[in-house]
Amino acid sequence: MKVKIFGAGSIGNHLANASRRLDWQVDVVDIDPAALKRMREEIYPARYGAWDEAIGQHVAGDAPVGGYDLIMIGTPPDHHVGLAREAIAENPAALLIEKPLSTPDLEGLAELHAEAEAAGVVAFTGYDHVVGEASSLMTDALAAGAFGTLETLDVEFREHWGGIFAAHPWLDGPTDTYLGFWKRGGGASGEHSHAANLWQHFAHAAGHGGVVEVQARLDYVTDGGADYDRLCLLNLTTQTGFCGRVVQDVVTKPPRKWARAQGSDSGGEWRCGFEPGKDAYAPDGGEATVVTKTRPDDFIRELRHIEDALASKTGSASPISLERGLDTMLVVAAAHRSQAQGRTVRIDRSAGYSMAALD
Repeated sequence: MKVKIFGAGSIGNHLANASRRLDWQVDVVDIDPAALKRMREEIYPARYGAWDEAIGQHVAGDAPVGGYDLIMIGTPPDHHVGLAREAIAENPAALLIEKPLSTPDLEGLAELHAEAEAAGVVAFTGYDHVVGEASSLMTDALAAGAFGTLETLDVEFREHWGGIFAAHPWLDGPTDTYLGFWKRGGGASGEHSHAANLWQHFAHAAGHGGVVEVQARLDYVTDGGADYDRLCLLNLTTQTGFCGRVVQDVVTKPPRKWARAQGSDSGGEWRCGFEPGKDAYAPDGGEATVVTKTRPDDFIRELRHIEDALASKTGSASPISLERGLDTMLVVAAAHRSQAQGRTVRIDRSAGYSMAALD
């Protein structure tokens, strides 16, 4: 595979390393020459041992155009849609856009979806937890009806974002990045939208379809120029009337990334990073399966999933398909509207991927 990655920050480094581990040809593009230098001299060597001279680096505007199998967008979310639409024009076989897919105003998402379909570009969103080894075991159990009739589902991603800034030492705090601004795709609702996405994924696996109602409570913080939600509580209802709960925050330490499915007969739990480098899935009364991995392993598994989906032509059915990412953005947008208006917001799934879908 020949791949191009937009963004030389943390995600861009992970995607570049994962691609090289798969022996793919890699070019990285960034608007800032200093970011490319930091990638080459600091981030990549510190994380992976040494800089890989096989990785091409290009300043935006001077980068190669066309001829790529996969283009990946690893920039801040307020640049995702514009870059993705430009990437589609290059006609790659596939496109991967990091999460969250966009800003909560959903600007340009309908056009992005239509253009990808028209061009035949198979697009994915970077919610890599749903294709993780431990979460896949819980997915299989839900799909098989192993717990009986599913009665409720809870997913939490509670994590103080001090860990994020520790992994990004070039940032001094929330105001130095999109993370401190919910309208740019940051805050708990955007940065930890893995939880909403994972809830939707598990609900789909159990046969309950997509989310059609969102009741939310968000706790906004305006401090030092930042404007973000530190807590995002979601009550979600699907097309079948099934309901459950999502919690996302940027204040909890130690972190808790957890899901529980409760059925009429039994239940099961997924835990992410319950110990450093360990995920687990445990059915009630059964033996827990512990998965030992590193953070780079998450991205390698994600890219292998994309490679397999392209080879088998099953990309549209992938749990990290563009459509699943779009569904998550509808939930995020509905959450902010629910908080602003103090009511439950309905999602009209026939109205496309724009604010017009929210009632």
